[in-house]
Order: sequence, then structure tokens, then C-alpha cells
Amino acid sequence: MVKRHFLKILKLCYEYPPLGGGGGHVVYGLSKQLAAMGHHVDLVTMKYKGLPHFEQAENFSIRRVPCLRHSPVICHPHELISYLCTALPTALKMTTETPYDIIHAHFIFPDGILAYLLSKITGIPYLITSHGSDVPGFNPDRFIRLHKILRPLWKRIVGSCSQVICITRYIETLLKQAMPEARTVIIPNGFFPGRFRTGKQKQDRILIVTRMFKRKGVQHFLAAVDGLVMNHEIHIVGDGPHLDTLKQQAEAMTTRVQFHGFLENSSAPFGDLMETSKIFVFPSESDNFPIVLLEAMDAGMAIITTKNTGCEEVVDNTALLVSPGDTEGLRQALIKYLGDSLLCEQSVEKARRRLDENFTWDAVAKKYVNIYDKVLKTNYSE
Repeated sequence: MVKRHFLKILKLCYEYPPLGGGGGHVVYGLSKQLAAMGHHVDLVTMKYKGLPHFEQAENFSIRRVPCLRHSPVICHPHELISYLCTALPTALKMTTETPYDIIHAHFIFPDGILAYLLSKITGIPYLITSHGSDVPGFNPDRFIRLHKILRPLWKRIVGSCSQVICITRYIETLLKQAMPEARTVIIPNGFFPGRFRTGKQKQDRILIVTRMFKRKGVQHFLAAVDGLVMNHEIHIVGDGPHLDTLKQQAEAMTTRVQFHGFLENSSAPFGDLMETSKIFVFPSESDNFPIVLLEAMDAGMAIITTKNTGCEEVVDNTALLVSPGDTEGLRQALIKYLGDSLLCEQSVEKARRRLDENFTWDAVAKKYVNIYDKVLKTNYSE
């Protein structure tokens, strides 16, 4: 009988639900599964109003450090700096209390900085999961100047890292363009299937869930549905700096659009929208691995999203794909689904099968443990 070994893992991520987007939900899912497998997991993240400083959840611990964060949706550079200033001494103290085997940071910036400093001080090896915005060239409308300024630091962090986990080939390609010698491996995000399979009656509804940045492409969707004759309602969930502009665009349209703003992923209104909508649209111009696509697959919605992005790697051939920014392509894809209920049913069936076969947290967490073991074996043999 093979003796199981359990690891002590220090996780770092400035975003954790209800803060941020998909990256935080990845941290939750992976931490929950690793803890269920018997591993010891502690997480350091940002404090936000109303959230406890310490929490024991799903058999892993969460420590929230004080910072200047003012929004659950978006985080500015000075807020990230404030997080680093308080997270470093907190995490360093934790390493004196628990003999961690490995440090796992999510996002090269800011948590890769934190992991790099901790590793230098303690000698504990670190690895990083890259989620997209932390890679030069991923966000054409954000962080360009910041990446140029921080490029030497970025290369030092990535170069010193034992392993960079890329969640799609798309992001690995961008990362390799910035640093060809980076040690990378691809492990997709995971999901706990079944949450949105409640059997609720589907309604004639088109749903978008995303953070409201320009690159998310919601403006292209609104242009595509303007004047489109249909019985389906249009519901948009999410908040962000581009929201007011989108509302102004919608007010000038003949097609009615209902904006819900930010809804917590765990809330009943969010769950109801996911479970009862028929079509899900994610028109992002640039995205890595949107967890919301896995949620839409689980919820049984026919999906429209963009090709030549990380979105295509998530859905593969289970969705209708359009080019980023292609308003007419979006319009035609919607018309195709609206006029063919059988196609919708087939897309839903294929999507759920793909989700169950490729993206369960059980399978994904085992891949992470294999990487942890590889890093530790390499580290101790040097």
C-alpha cells in the first residue's frame, strides 16, 4: 500500500470571493479540493469592509490583511501596494508558525512579488498561477504602461519561479513571448459541477455576466441586438468602469436591456438568472479562462463566445464562436440559436459532457499536486 503524503501550502491571492472575478473563485475551488484531499492550506488575501480578518472555511484558513481597497470589483495600483505592505509581515509570521512546503501565488502581480520576497527570506520554493492580466499584452486597454515600468521586476519574479501554471495555451503563448525561458505548464481551471443543475424551468432570456471593462465586448453585444425582433429578455450582470457607458448605449436602443449591477456569485438572484436563462453570451475581446463559461455550461445555457481567445479553449466545439468585436457575427449567432431549439439542446448536452470530463476540481487538483511534488523534488535535489 502506497503511503499518502500531505503538503502544507501557503496560498497568496489578493482577490477572494466576494472580491474580484474568476481568479478568486479558482482559489476557492482549488483550496477546497486540496483540503478535501488532506493537504493543509492557508490563504492570505485582502481585507474588505464587512469581511472577517480570519475565517475557517471548507477545511482551509483565510487571513485577510488590512489594505486600502474601496471596491469589490476593481483594484487600483496604490491599493495593491497597500496590500503588499501588510501581507508580507503577516505571511512571514505565518511561515514561522507553520513549516510550509510550498508557496503558491495566484497572479504574477501583486502576489508573485509577495511570493518572491517570502521565498528569498525563507527559502521556501514558490510557483505562480497566471490568470491573464498579469501577462504583458493580455489587456490591450489596461496595464500597458504599468507592464513597461515593471518589466524588469516581472522577469525577475517569473525567472525565479519554480513553475508558472498557465490555464490556457493562449496565455502560455503570450507569456513565452515576454519570456521564452519561463518554466511553464498548462493546467485548466476547475469547477464543481451540479450547482446550477436544479431543473428549474428555462425562460426566454439571454444572459451576460462579466465585469464591465471595454475589452469584455458588451458594447458589441448591445449593437448586435439593437432592433433584433425576438421574444427573449436581455439581462446583464456585472459592475465596472464601463457600466455607465453601456447603460447610455442601451438607453438609445429600441431593444430593452435590464442591468442588474454586481450580484454575488452565491446569491439567490444570481443563481436564478443562471439556472433559468436559455442563452449565454460572453463577447470578450481578450480573455484567458473565464470561470463564468464553466458556470454557463453547468447551468445548461447555449453559449456564444469569441474565438482566438482563451474562451475558445474552454468551450471548444460546444458553443457558437465569433471573432472578437464582430457585431454582425454576434447577431447571426443569436439568430441561429433563436431559430433552432434543437441546436440549443445539442450545444447544452455537449457542453455539460465536456465540463464533466475535463474540468472537475478533483482532476485539476491532482494535476496541481503533481506539480507541487515535482517542484519539491527538484528543489531538494539541487
